[in-house]
Amino acid sequence: MTITVIVCAHNEARLLPACLYSLRAQTRPPDEILVVNNASTDETGAVARAVPGVRVVDEPAKGLVVARETARLQARTDVLAYVDADCRAPITWLERVEARFARPGAPIAVTGPYRFYDWDRSGRALIRFYDVLVAPPTHALIHHLLNIGAILYGGNFAVQRTALARIGGFDRRIEFHGEDTNLGRRLTPVGRIDVCGDCWVWTSARRYNAMGKRAVFSLYVRNFWSEILHHRPADDEHLDVRV
Repeated sequence: MTITVIVCAHNEARLLPACLYSLRAQTRPPDEILVVNNASTDETGAVARAVPGVRVVDEPAKGLVVARETARLQARTDVLAYVDADCRAPITWLERVEARFARPGAPIAVTGPYRFYDWDRSGRALIRFYDVLVAPPTHALIHHLLNIGAILYGGNFAVQRTALARIGGFDRRIEFHGEDTNLGRRLTPVGRIDVCGDCWVWTSARRYNAMGKRAVFSLYVRNFWSEILHHRPADDEHLDVRV
C-alpha cells in the first residue's frame, strides 16, 4: 500500500513547517508529502519547498476544494491522506491509518478527530464530548443505519484513490463550509467510512478563538445537516482565519 499525505495551504507560512516536519517524523513515512500552495500571497510556497522530501504544486485558483481536487489529480498512490496546514500529526498517526486499510474488509475511507494545542480547557472538554458522545452515534445513524452520509473530519481523513475517482473527485462548486460532509455523503454509496478515535491529530482552535465557540459550532451544525438533508451547504461565504 502506498500513501500520499496532502496539505492544502493558503497563506500558511507560519504554521506549515510544524505540520510538515510532523509528517516527516512518522513511524510509517509517507510515500509522498504533497503541498498544494493555494493562491498564497505570503511565503507558503517557499516554506514548503524548504522542507526536504516535500513536493509542491502551485494552484492559483483560491479555494480549499479546488486545492483538494488539484492534489487528487496529482497523486498516484493507493491512498490519499489529507491534513490541514495547522495540524500536527503524532508520530504513529499514519501507521494507525494504514492499519485500518490493511484489515480484512477494509473501509474506503478513514477519518479521525482533533485535539487542540491552543484552546482553553472548556473548549477542549466540549470537543471531547462531541468526539465521544455525539460523533459516534451520529455516524452510526446516518452512515450505517440510514446510509445517507457520514461524519468526516475535513482536516484529518484518508481515502482510497479509486473510491475518489468513482465519485468524480471533489465537488469544486463548494466554497468551504460543508465540503467534508459533501465528500462523506457522496462516498457513502461506494463503501464504508470508519471514524477512528485513535487516528487523531493536533490542530489549532484559531477559528473558535476568532469567532467564538457558539458561532462556530452553529456554523458547522447547520452546514452539516443542510448538506446531509438538502445536498448543499447552508453558507456560501467563509472567513479566512490565519495566525
